[in-house]
Amino acid sequence: MLTSIKPLQLIAAAVQDGVAIPEVLLPPGASPHNYALRPSDVRRVQSVDLLYWIGPDMESFLPRVLKGRNLPTVAVQDLPGMKLRRFAEDSHSHADEADEHDHDHRPGSLDAHLWLSTVNARVIAARMASDLSAADPANAARYQSNVKAFDERLDALDARLKARLASIGDKPYFVFHEAFDYFEDAYGLKHAGVFSVAAEVQPGAQHVAAMRTRLQEVGKTCVFSEPPLRPRLAETLVAGLPVKLAELDALGGYTPATAQGYEQVLEKLGNDLAGCLESL
Repeated sequence: MLTSIKPLQLIAAAVQDGVAIPEVLLPPGASPHNYALRPSDVRRVQSVDLLYWIGPDMESFLPRVLKGRNLPTVAVQDLPGMKLRRFAEDSHSHADEADEHDHDHRPGSLDAHLWLSTVNARVIAARMASDLSAADPANAARYQSNVKAFDERLDALDARLKARLASIGDKPYFVFHEAFDYFEDAYGLKHAGVFSVAAEVQPGAQHVAAMRTRLQEVGKTCVFSEPPLRPRLAETLVAGLPVKLAELDALGGYTPATAQGYEQVLEKLGNDLAGCLESL
């Protein structure tokens, strides 16, 4: 089995626990929005028995390669039972500027960061268990019991995250990439704005001034970037303001592919978010 990105590998690792370790296409730190496939990647994509990806709204580099593939392929964004979100008309703050970095996040387009909802993770895991049971009947009972255990662990995770994040629901914060709406929706959070900044384009002085004005209006707050890169203007943006820079990792790129890996990504997200906002 091959998954496109780390979060899908982690869900698959929970399903395949004790049987096999699923593979992942993208290396840690790579962006699913604009990954450049190597010839060896193309061969893997075309030859693996089972392939799972989010869909064309996330891995826009994959559809062209999938045309040459005849084996089972699952775009999880199309699975029945998925709770999908779309980017709202007002999802960007007035300090934003349209740019290449957020080109996938046009108002009305699908928010493909769907793995940050445990509801969706359960749907994906159930489909993986069903496909694996059909392909490998000898281990079918194991896959089904693994999914049941995963469901129970997600119940516990939901309860822990709700308790952990209950006290910060009214605290404003900003992000550099609108990747966390599923997580925020599940746990009663809302970012105050998105500072969309293309890594390769330094924004103009007027744009930076507008972003600083937003931060001054809010006062004490956190601005979250995603690893591995912090936008170059981040330090300039917060200089002299009561604002902390911190990171939120939506992909969990370096999380080991173990049965508990998916929960670790969401738990870390909650702890990093709450940790910064509680320290203000």
